[in-house]
Amino acid sequence: MAAPQERTAPSDSAVKNAAVSIESLVKSYPGRSSNAVDGLSLEVRQGEVFGLLGPNGAGKSTTIGILTTRVIPTSGTARVFDVDVVSHPVAARRLLGVVPQVNNLDRALNAWQNLTFHAAYHGVPRSLRKAKAAQLMESFGLSGRDRDDIATYSGGMAQRLLIARALMHDPRMLFLDEPTTGLDPQSRLFVWDRIRELRAAGVTIVLTTHDMDEAAELSDRVGIIDHGRLLALGTVDELTHGLEGRSILDLTIGRVDLPAHDILSGVEGVESIEKIESGNSGPPGNPGGDPPPWGQSPPAATAPPAAESNQTRLRLYLSRDPALVLGPVAQTLAKHDCPITRVQIGEPSLEDVFISLTGRSLR
Repeated sequence: MAAPQERTAPSDSAVKNAAVSIESLVKSYPGRSSNAVDGLSLEVRQGEVFGLLGPNGAGKSTTIGILTTRVIPTSGTARVFDVDVVSHPVAARRLLGVVPQVNNLDRALNAWQNLTFHAAYHGVPRSLRKAKAAQLMESFGLSGRDRDDIATYSGGMAQRLLIARALMHDPRMLFLDEPTTGLDPQSRLFVWDRIRELRAAGVTIVLTTHDMDEAAELSDRVGIIDHGRLLALGTVDELTHGLEGRSILDLTIGRVDLPAHDILSGVEGVESIEKIESGNSGPPGNPGGDPPPWGQSPPAATAPPAAESNQTRLRLYLSRDPALVLGPVAQTLAKHDCPITRVQIGEPSLEDVFISLTGRSLR
């Protein structure tokens, strides 16, 4: 992928039509050599699901903290529906719902009270609180458990109650911080469906997640940040198609001493070559080793893997149809007495974009 370009601040007309408008935002902390947020400018459109992605320590939480009025920026501006969150924090909070990653439900209250007390805090009239709470308890599959001690709730139930609570005052925007972490598949799909329903109802959603599949599935657009700066912004298709090489050949070869980059970089259609570490043994866009996602081609050819110490995993990013490149690649490797033990064809994923921009090193 080409080097990230500097992003310009949104225009005045864009600001007025944006759900979120951030301009030249900076947050520095005493004793830190770098800014947590470093000149960040972006906008979130009304009615979209916006995925805010980045490694640990990238500045996501600080940015969300500023937008939700918990953190005061050092400089720059942040607006929610054209309300300055620093100058008018109370007005901004009326527009927002926040679902934190950590369960912060009040354990001294039952589920019903968690909802109605939250509504009272936000000024929802008493006559509306009960009906709203009942409607949300039913929508989130919690009917019949409204008077229960929340200590008896499962993780999935508690997460659903957190989202219901955030919606009690009918916010125009919802911030979701890793909403499905630790949930079972059924609970995760349930939350995904509620997110889609909220978007269809016109609620703007800002989603932070480390699950690239989740971000790709739910987000209308994605912003990737690191070191407090915006590295990429666009739809998932725009970002993956912008990655160097639009197709991938994932190869396992039977030699570790082969200078693969020198040998294969001259093959027509091979844009770049990446050596995959042994711990990253999954197929393209799915490094964990699970089966390939729907829509991704299954392995073109497989063979029992050689001993790990005698094989090398390569990922070739291509500018041509993989079927046209596979033959010349195989012939080139054969000339160097290098067997191919496994081949997989795929398309670049959001995870590939993320790694390309932010690197593989642990944070």
